[in-house]
Amino acid sequence: MPVLLRRATGSLVRPRTSRAHLTWLNRASTMIGTTLDLERTARELADFAVPRLADGAAVDLLESVLRGEDGARGTAAEPPATRAVAVSSIRELEELEPDGVGEPSVHPHTVLSLHCLLAREPVLISRLRRGDYERVAPSPSAAAKLRAAGVHSYLAVPLTARGVLLGVADFIRAAGSPPFTRSDVELAMQLASKAAVFIDNARLYGREREHVLSLQRSLLPRAVPKTPGLEVFTHYTPGSDPGGVGGDWFDVVALPCGRTALVVGDVMGHGLPAAATMGRLRTVGRALLALDIAPDRVLARLDLAARDLEDDQVATCLCAVYDPATESCTIAGAGHLPPLLVAADGTASHVEVPVGAPLGAGVIPYDPVTVPVPAGSRLMLYTDGLVKTREDDLDVRLRQLLAAAPEMVDRLLDSRDPAAIPLGDAERFDESVLLVAAGRRLPSATDLCVWSLPPDGTAAAVARELVTERLARWGLTELADVAELVVSELVGNALRYGGGPGQLRLLRHERLTLEVSDTGPDLPQIQRAELSDEGGRGLQLVNMLSRNWGSCRTPGGKVVWVEQDLPGAAS
Repeated sequence: MPVLLRRATGSLVRPRTSRAHLTWLNRASTMIGTTLDLERTARELADFAVPRLADGAAVDLLESVLRGEDGARGTAAEPPATRAVAVSSIRELEELEPDGVGEPSVHPHTVLSLHCLLAREPVLISRLRRGDYERVAPSPSAAAKLRAAGVHSYLAVPLTARGVLLGVADFIRAAGSPPFTRSDVELAMQLASKAAVFIDNARLYGREREHVLSLQRSLLPRAVPKTPGLEVFTHYTPGSDPGGVGGDWFDVVALPCGRTALVVGDVMGHGLPAAATMGRLRTVGRALLALDIAPDRVLARLDLAARDLEDDQVATCLCAVYDPATESCTIAGAGHLPPLLVAADGTASHVEVPVGAPLGAGVIPYDPVTVPVPAGSRLMLYTDGLVKTREDDLDVRLRQLLAAAPEMVDRLLDSRDPAAIPLGDAERFDESVLLVAAGRRLPSATDLCVWSLPPDGTAAAVARELVTERLARWGLTELADVAELVVSELVGNALRYGGGPGQLRLLRHERLTLEVSDTGPDLPQIQRAELSDEGGRGLQLVNMLSRNWGSCRTPGGKVVWVEQDLPGAAS
C-alpha cells in the first residue's frame, strides 16, 4: 500500500490505516537521525512531518539540551527556556511568522505550548477559534497571518527520551487539509518518541565530543613563547567528522640561548584514547627537549616512550630545532608529511626529510637534515588533516598546498586569521594542525654573540675578557662581576670534565643568557660538598647567583647555560 496518495485536486491524502502508519513510522527511522548533529536531526524531524503529517511544523529544544546538558526531569512549576531550532512548511504557508531559528521560543501568552512543556502531554485543538490564534502564535501579527492563511488545526507534542524532556514539536494544518484527530495525536506521539531518541543521541554525542575536544585543547599550548629570530603562527582545527577529534598536536619550546623547538605530531586513531596519548607524548617530548636538543635523539626516545604506552598506539611526528646563530633548522621526521619551505622570494618547496618509522613502531634511528631558514623564509609544518579528503589523492592535495603556500603563509602571519587557510573547504573532514615559523632579523633590543674558545688553560681568561667587553658595550657593566664568575666556572668545568670548551654564546633578549659548549657527554649536577672538600661548590655558587641555569645535550656534546635578569626587569 502506498504511504502517500494524491487526490485529483492535488491535495494530500494522509495514511489512514494502521499498516500505513507503521510503514510511515518505519521510514522515519531512516529519514531522521542520519547524523549526530543535534540541529540537523531537529530539521529532519520537521521536514519529515511536512506534508506527511502536517502542513507546517516547528521544533523547539531546551536551552540546556542545546548546550549538551541534561533535559528537564519531572514536572516543573516554571516552563524551561527553549529555542527554535527547525521550521518547515508547505509553499502556501511560507509567509507565516514563527519564531526564527535560533531565537527564544517561550512566550507567556502561548499557553498551549507551555502546557505541553509543563505537563508533558500533547495539546490538540481540532478547530481553532478566533481567540485561539493568540494562544498559539508568538506575536499578534503572526496570529493574524495564521488566520489569513487558513490555518485551522493545531497539535503540540512533547519530545521525551529516556525520561528526559528535550523540547516540543508543533504542527498545524491549513485549508485543504482535514483537522487533526485523536489518531493523528497517537501518530505524532510515536513520531516524536522516535525522533526524541535520535535528538538525545545527538545531544549525548555532542557533549562527549565537546569533552574530548576540551581535553585536547587543554593539552595543547595556550600561548607561543617569544623567541629571537623567529615568528610563529599556530592553529588547530577540529574535524568535521563525528569521530574527528583525535590526537593531532603541536608544540613550540624555547631552548637555551635563543634556540626554538617546533614539534607537530599526529596520533593514529580518534577519540579520547588518541587525545590522551597525544597529551602524554607531548609532555614526554617537552621533557626530552629540556635534556637534548638533537631532534633525531628526541624522536628515538619518544619512540621508546610510545612503545611503553598500554594503548599500543603509534604516532607520526616532525621535530625541528631552529638556531638563530646559524639561521638554520635541524629537522627529523617519524613517518610524517614533509614540511614546506617558502623562500624570501616566494618560491615554495618540500623539505626532503628522511621519513623514518612512526613513533611506537620500534624502528630507529632517525636521520636529521639541516636546512637554512634565513630572514624572510617561512617554514610550514602541518598534519595530514590539512590536505586529506575522501575524494582527492593525497599527492594531488600536497601539490595544491605547495601552490597555495606562499600566499597563505603571508596572509596568516599578517592577519593571524585562520580564515586565510585556503584549503579549509567542506571536503576536509579530519582535524588538522598548522604551524608556520618565519625567520626574522633579531630585533634592536636583542643581540647574540658567538665566539670560539681556545682548548687550553687560557680559555677562562679569554672568555672573561670577551664577556666583560661585550657587557660594557651593551651598558650592562653591573652584571659583569657575576658574569665573570659564572663563565669562569663553566669554562673550568668544560676543561676538566668536557674535553675542553667549544663555543661561548652571549644572548641579550628578555634576559642575559651565557652558554658554554663542550664535547663531554655527561650533564653537570650540583654535588654536596663537605666542609673539608676543596672543590664541588662552583655550581652551588652559579645556582645562587643566577636566575636559572641548566644543561642539555647537543649533536656534538652538550651546552651549559646560565640566565641573569637584566637591570630593571622583574625578578
